[in-house]
Amino acid sequence: MGRRGGYGAVPVPRRSQPSQARVGALAPVGPPRGPPRRGPISPAPLAYLTLGAPFVSGYQLALQQLVDSALPTGAFAHSFGFETYLDRELVFNEESFGTWLGAFVSQQLTYSVGLAIRFLYEGADVGELGSLLSASLLPRQVREASVNMGLRLLEIGAEVFPSPALGLYRGLVSDGRAAGHQPLAFAVVARSLDVPLQEALAAYLFATVTSLTQNAVRAIPLGQNAGQRVLRAAHDDVAAAIDTIAHLTPDDFGAVSPGLEISQMRHERQRARMFMS
Repeated sequence: MGRRGGYGAVPVPRRSQPSQARVGALAPVGPPRGPPRRGPISPAPLAYLTLGAPFVSGYQLALQQLVDSALPTGAFAHSFGFETYLDRELVFNEESFGTWLGAFVSQQLTYSVGLAIRFLYEGADVGELGSLLSASLLPRQVREASVNMGLRLLEIGAEVFPSPALGLYRGLVSDGRAAGHQPLAFAVVARSLDVPLQEALAAYLFATVTSLTQNAVRAIPLGQNAGQRVLRAAHDDVAAAIDTIAHLTPDDFGAVSPGLEISQMRHERQRARMFMS
């Protein structure tokens, strides 16, 4: 057998053609199949779309967009202190990051951020809440990150989810009568969309957890599956935080572990940094 295609070419065997008898044996028994039947679609499979409650509530898709990691507020650039623990080799794997994340959720996200959202929903003055947040967020980088991401969220919200309440808040921020912190900007938008408080808290807290975990996947680094395990384990932390927030008083506002705040302050002078906070 001669070679084709030059020196060293591998001869390709010729595929044998099936006989008419074999083709007939594989053909279906019965009358020839005609073109597909065209007619009205049975309404049964679509009944769940038209009967009972609406498929989604009016605010659900808006809330998903509001907390999506693709929303360009700059959250990808902030570690909120865990990079300091990383530099000191206290956070170095999935377990140690999960421990830090649980502490962050149960403290700063609960006693400052989450409580501020609850107070705004209950009708507290947004300017006063902004002043309280500025005073409670002692580390400069964290305070500035909250304001910068809040201003970006206000800009996006004005274009995508405009409302009289949001317009009023933007005016206060422009006049210097409100700081524009991100949790307050989120709460103003969420409340104007009629998002219930518990759902707003769950969405905001878990969005923060997701952003931090994505940053940890890059910085530690962690595997993608490890990041998902961390997020799954954080479900209980977020649920516990929401329950705690419901029972706190104004006297509890800003009660955060000094160790967490010190690590956030040290980050300002850290020699090598991947994140802005």
